[in-house]
Amino acid sequence: MKSSIAPVRWTPPPAPPRREPTSIEVETVAMPGKGPEDTLIDDDGSVLTGLYDGRILRVSADGKTITTLADTGGRPLGLEWLPDGKVLICDANRGLLTLDNDGRIATLLSDVDGRPMRFCNNADVMPDGTIYFTDSSTRFGIDEWMADLLEHSTTGSVYRLTPDGELTMLATGRGFPNGVALSGDRRTLFWAETATYSLYKLDLTAEAAEPVLVAQVPGLPDNIARGSDGLIWVTLGSPRNPLLDFLLPKQPLLRTLVWNLPDALKPKAADIIEIQAYDDNGTLVHDLRGKHPQFHMPTGVRERDGKVWLGSIGTSALATFPTPAR
Repeated sequence: MKSSIAPVRWTPPPAPPRREPTSIEVETVAMPGKGPEDTLIDDDGSVLTGLYDGRILRVSADGKTITTLADTGGRPLGLEWLPDGKVLICDANRGLLTLDNDGRIATLLSDVDGRPMRFCNNADVMPDGTIYFTDSSTRFGIDEWMADLLEHSTTGSVYRLTPDGELTMLATGRGFPNGVALSGDRRTLFWAETATYSLYKLDLTAEAAEPVLVAQVPGLPDNIARGSDGLIWVTLGSPRNPLLDFLLPKQPLLRTLVWNLPDALKPKAADIIEIQAYDDNGTLVHDLRGKHPQFHMPTGVRERDGKVWLGSIGTSALATFPTPAR
């Protein structure tokens, strides 16, 4: 049964000035299932990703061989390496999981203060195993992500989990916090907020530091990740939707009506590929756009050794393109 929503009025910031992005051409690798949301690159160039049905896959560097590593029994989203070689999985339904070399799944964290996580989304990891991660919403789960954007109740949080199990809330009341990435010196934490079209940062060395706006992005940011080139790569799942921007400051009932429409009539992600990359000062370095008939709605990005891999919650393929020159 569909959840009800209680929309909150919010006035979106002005859209960034119209720009001329650099065109990219991507190649795709078909997946044996839907929604390969994130990408994680291994030392041999192979790519790990998680599907809608719970499977974790390994895709060879040339895209020709795909093997199933495990099944979380949930919905895997963000993937990261842990210092011991295990894979950290942000499972939207089950929380933080680990995957070992024998294909065994274990639960690392499923509850926050006795409340099951509704939308464990993305993470980054320190060399000592400290994990920074997002729980995007306490109101809605992965299957109703659009409800959170329409409601705009900003119930998401950013957390730190230390190797000894100490959990600290670093920021709360956030607008669908999503992708997470540490700065090169690991003194600053960056995250994307999908519902506010923003990239934020937090000084990890200062007591009671407050989030600082880094950039307003020209769309709905999803996963972010630090590349081997030192940049923070950001996916834009979709450009800003004019209907959503129009409705957010208006009578909340209007958004309730939109939520209750048949899926075919609700706002859709645009059929394009948009990717950005920033340095640690928040300067935009790459602004990229492309199209491909088998790929759109990029939600995962990973740059390594001259190659960028993209995942998408909205397609059944991965995409890749060469790292552009700076």
